[in-house]
Amino acid sequence: MYLPNPDRYLQTPYRRTGKSGLLLPEISLGLWHNFGGVDVYENYRDILLTAFDRGITHFDLANNYGPPPGSAEENFGRLLARDLKPYRDELIISSKAGYHMWPGPYGEWGSRKYLVSSCDQSLKRMGLDYVDIFYSHRPDPDTPVEETMGALDSLVRQGKALYVGISNYNEEQTKAALKVLQELGTPCLIHQPKYSLLVREPEEGLLDTLVASGTGCIAFSPLAQGLLTNKYLKGIPEDSRAAKSTGFLQADQVDEATLRKVRQLNELALQRGQSLAQMAIAWLLKDHKVTSVLIGASRTAQLLDSLGALKNKDFSADELQQIDRILS
Repeated sequence: MYLPNPDRYLQTPYRRTGKSGLLLPEISLGLWHNFGGVDVYENYRDILLTAFDRGITHFDLANNYGPPPGSAEENFGRLLARDLKPYRDELIISSKAGYHMWPGPYGEWGSRKYLVSSCDQSLKRMGLDYVDIFYSHRPDPDTPVEETMGALDSLVRQGKALYVGISNYNEEQTKAALKVLQELGTPCLIHQPKYSLLVREPEEGLLDTLVASGTGCIAFSPLAQGLLTNKYLKGIPEDSRAAKSTGFLQADQVDEATLRKVRQLNELALQRGQSLAQMAIAWLLKDHKVTSVLIGASRTAQLLDSLGALKNKDFSADELQQIDRILS
């Protein structure tokens, strides 16, 4: 029988999510990769339970996570039933819908039909009565924002979600979504944008919009699919994501100009007494506009390395200038 670490809440700091009453750990665990049907049960069980033992209470999923799609939620449901069911009220579990999930015209995007059906399916896969946060995973160019946000509002009113969020919405789309949700009486709790040292677009107005509206921010892909680790310092390893023909990180993104920046960032991280991954996570957490950083892990050692970022989140003005110089 799994018994969690009694000192787990002394391990990780928590931040308030916008102006809501909800606190999230500064580091949250995403199940985008490494928790699917193709992965090893004992390995991802160890990752997830180690995370909870270290005070990570927030586990982030989506309907299509796997592979195959849906299997990450199924596996999380198994772990929840076996190990974490007594601690359900200590967990923040999120899911999303927006990307392709099943055949036909109702299997993706942002219609009420798709979002409500998808939430129902996710709850069944995980064995839950409700999720804590349900997201619109991406904006739908062909569905009125009123319909998409109305579906999120109805999920809260039906008791299937406690809070709602949006992901991958740009600043203009975010303002429209926030306005509709506010008018419906279900404020947007949180936005999940792609944000890292190498992806700075949220700084161009989105973060300020979220602060002004009292909406939290959780950054995904903080390590740029592994680029901001020591994996690519000497080029593209054969077993890396960039070496595969499929996936979100392709070889043409790992060019010499990018690697030169990554190597310089690594040198600065070493001067700070951190790994490159730790510095990349700490750099996001230096700004309290960011509620939490959503990390992934393929093994427990990676998780523990990422948590090491919490030991040093302070940057001198000179270090920040160096980072901007390297990336300019």
